Amino acid sequence: MTIDTLVHTELRYPSDSFATSPAAPLARLTRQHSAQLQRESQPIQSQQALLAVEAAVAIVINGIHYAVLMASPNQLEYLAVGFLFSEGLINRASDLLDWEVTHLESAEQAATIADAAATCTTEPETVHALAEQLADYEVYVVNLVLNQRCHQRIQAQRRLLAGRTGCGMCGITGIAQALPDLSDYQQTLSSPPPLGRLLAIRQRMDCAQQAHLMTGAVHAAATVIDDELQIFEDVGRHNALDKLIGWQLRHKAELECVVMTSRLSIELVQKSIRAQVGWLVGMSAPTSTAVRTAERYGLGLAGFLRDNRVTYYTGYPSL
Repeated sequence: MTIDTLVHTELRYPSDSFATSPAAPLARLTRQHSAQLQRESQPIQSQQALLAVEAAVAIVINGIHYAVLMASPNQLEYLAVGFLFSEGLINRASDLLDWEVTHLESAEQAATIADAAATCTTEPETVHALAEQLADYEVYVVNLVLNQRCHQRIQAQRRLLAGRTGCGMCGITGIAQALPDLSDYQQTLSSPPPLGRLLAIRQRMDCAQQAHLMTGAVHAAATVIDDELQIFEDVGRHNALDKLIGWQLRHKAELECVVMTSRLSIELVQKSIRAQVGWLVGMSAPTSTAVRTAERYGLGLAGFLRDNRVTYYTGYPSL
């Protein structure tokens, strides 16, 4: 296969019964993105670069522009459901009545979204400037219809979230939003999962992470249910977990153990507590606040799942 053949290669995941929109690319190789490869004692070589696709995903709820997430544009229905649940805006998947995913592929479509987002001004030049900005991004719009009770809750809690791929809390303006009371989700800490089981999940994840193998730029959240690996990849670790939670809600599944490829920060712990995850396991370390919050609400927490070892941070008596 030649480079010219590879130039337009895209890695896609097949859609399922819930994800009705066409499968979006997770990785893309284009002429516009090239890299210079340097090896010791060898001349610099130019080559095409396979990059993880990162898109601006606008979450519109009952006509309200609620959030913009920077995410991998696949399985967006799961991402939306998991995000709304993690935000405390819905309590169950049935609160979502309808949805539609639109990929903005023209300047005219982008201008429409820019016009709707320009709530502080109606100056044509400002709207045009916003449209110019949107043209630099891949943009998807997820239009959601929630029931009336959820709609009222959103109106009371409305805020603009400028989501970033590295942190699920960027854009949160209030302490109450950043550090919510999760007492309603208190659970009893379960027994730690055996190391052998965790290593087996890690091995299956390594084989299944197609986008990460090609790009090295995406995280994953995974669980095993009925011996089937359910894995969700995204450029943002919190987005990957939201996709898994969205899948959980749609399938009414219990998440006894979730393994993530990232460090375990507070927003991941908060999402896991809401979703009643038994154990959250990362391939890097948790933060101090993550451990403290996990202990308080009964979430099992483990990290450094690599090199035939794991470190349990909750679930064992302190030394």
